[in-house]
Amino acid sequence: THTRMNTEGSSIPISLPLFDGKHYHLWAVRMEAYLDVCDLWEAVEDVYEVPPLSDNLTIAQIERKQRKSKARATFSGAVSSTMLTRIIMLKTLNDIWEFLKQEYDGNEKVKAMQALNLI
Repeated sequence: THTRMNTEGSSIPISLPLFDGKHYHLWAVRMEAYLDVCDLWEAVEDVYEVPPLSDNLTIAQIERKQRKSKARATFSGAVSSTMLTRIIMLKTLNDIWEFLKQEYDGNEKVKAMQALNLI
């Protein structure tokens, strides 16, 4: 759980949202906000290579590597075991985000349209 400041200056705890395959659009909004508060959204949004650890790395490169690692760990905790088995082999965090979006956001839109058609 992380915290963010509200308009009055006090902190609001933000808990890691869990995705179990339902209500993707709500989870995505919460997850993006969580990652943003944790300063990890860049690791998902920007696709960048993380160089292997060496003595020549700059502090910025080390921080970017740590950010990728933290974001990947956050994703592991933000999805159910079933979802984790579906994303574990994806290479980048952006691949994970896009896979979940295509797989579940599309399904929810199709189901909503089918429900409207039945009405």
